[in-house]
Amino acid sequence: MSERRSEYALFDPEAIDALRPVIRGHRHAIVAGHYLAAQAGFAVLEAGGNAIDAGVAAGIALGVVHSDLVNVAGVAPIILYSAKTGQVETISGLGTWPAAVTPDLFMREHDGHIPVGPLRTVVPSAPDAWITALERHGTMTFGEVAEASIRLARDGFVMYPLMASVIGKKVEAYSRWPSNAEIYLPGGRPPAVGDLFVQADLGRSLQYMADEERAADGDRAAGLDAARAAFYRGDIAQAIVDYHRENGGLLTAADLASFRVAVEPPERITIEGVDVYACGPWCQGPTLLQALRLLDTKALAAHGHNSPEALHMMAEALKLAFADRERWIGDPRFVDVPTAALLSDDYSARRRALIRPGEAWPEMPPAGDPAQGLATVACSQAAASTGPVETAHDTSYVCVIDDDGNVFSATPSDISFDSPVIPGTGLCASSRGAQSWADPEHTSSVAPGKRPRLTPNPALAMGDDGFAMPFGTPGGDVQIQAMLQTFVNIVIYGMNPQAAVEAPRLATMSFPNSFEPHEYHPGKLMLEARIPEAAGDTLAAWGHGVEWWPEWAWPAGAMCVLVKDGERGTLSAGADPRRPAYGLAW
Repeated sequence: MSERRSEYALFDPEAIDALRPVIRGHRHAIVAGHYLAAQAGFAVLEAGGNAIDAGVAAGIALGVVHSDLVNVAGVAPIILYSAKTGQVETISGLGTWPAAVTPDLFMREHDGHIPVGPLRTVVPSAPDAWITALERHGTMTFGEVAEASIRLARDGFVMYPLMASVIGKKVEAYSRWPSNAEIYLPGGRPPAVGDLFVQADLGRSLQYMADEERAADGDRAAGLDAARAAFYRGDIAQAIVDYHRENGGLLTAADLASFRVAVEPPERITIEGVDVYACGPWCQGPTLLQALRLLDTKALAAHGHNSPEALHMMAEALKLAFADRERWIGDPRFVDVPTAALLSDDYSARRRALIRPGEAWPEMPPAGDPAQGLATVACSQAAASTGPVETAHDTSYVCVIDDDGNVFSATPSDISFDSPVIPGTGLCASSRGAQSWADPEHTSSVAPGKRPRLTPNPALAMGDDGFAMPFGTPGGDVQIQAMLQTFVNIVIYGMNPQAAVEAPRLATMSFPNSFEPHEYHPGKLMLEARIPEAAGDTLAAWGHGVEWWPEWAWPAGAMCVLVKDGERGTLSAGADPRRPAYGLAW
C-alpha cells in the first residue's frame, strides 16, 4: 500500500483540468459536433484530402447523423483560410425568400407570425455552399466527400441520447407530416438509444447527386456542377417544387435554378494581437465581433475567470451588442448596415462606457447610432415574454486545419420538426425563414430575394506568428455568447482548448429571440450550476435576473475549437461534452 501511495504521489491531479483529454496532433486535426462526422472528415484527411475536403465531408455527415438539428437541404455558412491565396473568405450558405413572397404576407394573412410549415421555407443553400467550397479550394469530388454520409444514411447509425431526446420531445411536431413520421417515428414511436436509425431516402438523394457527377462528361469542375444541378435543377428540385405547389408553399423551379451562394470577404477586428474574422451582417457574425470589442480585456484578466465582475462585464457587453443587432443587422443587399462604424474604436468606446460596474441593464439596452456617434438612441422595446425560455435546438459545427495550413470553419443547420420532409428525398427544404420578422419595418423583415438574419456564424482567429483558431457552436442566440466566452478563456485566460470549452457558461436572454415568435425575456441571465452560487448571488444583487441551468447544460452551446501553435506548428482540439462533439488529430 505504501508503494502505491508513493506512486500516486508522483501523479499531479491538478493536471486533470478537463473531463476529456486535449486531442493533439502535428499534421491535421478536426473537431465536429458528432463523432461520426469527425470520423468522416478525418478519413478524408488521411486519404490525402485537404481541410476543405474534410470539412465538407464532415458537414454533409452532420446532416445525416444530426438530421434533427442539421439538414442536408438546410443552411451552411462557411469561413475559411486558404494557404494558397493567403486570404480569409466567407461562403454565405444562406438561402433567400422565394420570389413569390410579399413583404406584408404574414402580417396580412397570418396575424404577424411566420407559421410552421412550407411557408417559412427559403431556398436550400447548404448543397451549393459545400460544392462551392470544393470548387474553389478542395481537391476531391462530391462523391468522394459524400461517401461516408451516403453509407451512414443508407446503412444507418446507432441512435444516441441527444437525438433520441430531441425526437422524443418533438413527437407531436414530427407527427404533423406523414413523411416526417415515417423517418423519425419508425413503427409509430421515437427511436430509442441504441436503435439502428436508417434514412434510406436521404442516402438515395446523396447517391443521386454523386451518380450525376460521375456521369458528367468533363473534368472535376464539370462533375461538381453536375452534382449541383442534380439538386437545384434535377429530380430533387422537381420533388421540392411539386410538394410546394401541392401544399401551399411558395418555392418555384426558378427560385432553385437561379440560386447561388455569395462568396465575400469577412468582417475583422483585432483583440490582444489576434485577428478575429466573422461572416457578414447576413448573420450575427458582426455581433460577435462587436461584443468582443466592448470587453475591457485587461480588466477581465485582472478580475479572474468567472468572477462576478467578469461575468457581469461579458453579460452587459453581449446585451449592448444584441441591442445593436436588433436595430442594425440584416441582409446588406436590402439594408444599409453600418458594420464598419459599429466596430470602430470611437463607437466601441462610447458603448463600452455604458457597462456600469455593479449595475445591470434591467432590460435590453437602447441601441446606438454609430453613424451619428451616439451611444444610445430612443427606440421602442419589444414586448416581454412571461413564458419559459424556448431552447434553440438547431445547428452543429465543424472545423479543420490541415498540414498545408488551410483552415475551415462551418456551422450547418436547420431542424426537421418544423418543416415537412419532401416525400421520397429524406430532405427538409430550409425552414430558416423562421429567423425573419413578419413586420415589414424590421431590419430582418421578409422580402422576395432577401436572406433572413442567420444565427449560425462560424468564426476564425489568426495571428501573425502562425496562430490559427477556428471556432463555433450550435445554440441559436447562445452561439455568440458561448463563442465569446471560449475565445476569452483561451486568449485572455490562457486555457487549453478542451478546458476552455468545458468551463461553465452564462447566457443572457435580454433581447428578442432570433426565432419566431421572437420572445423577449428582459434581464434574464442563465448560469450553469458549476458557477459558484456566491457569484450568482452577487449578480442577482446587481440587477441580473439570475436563473440556473444544470451543471452541464446542452442549451449553453456545444463549442468546437482547434488551436494551432504558431511557434511549434502543433494542433490541439477542444470538443464540448455537452453534446456528442469529438475531435481527432494526427
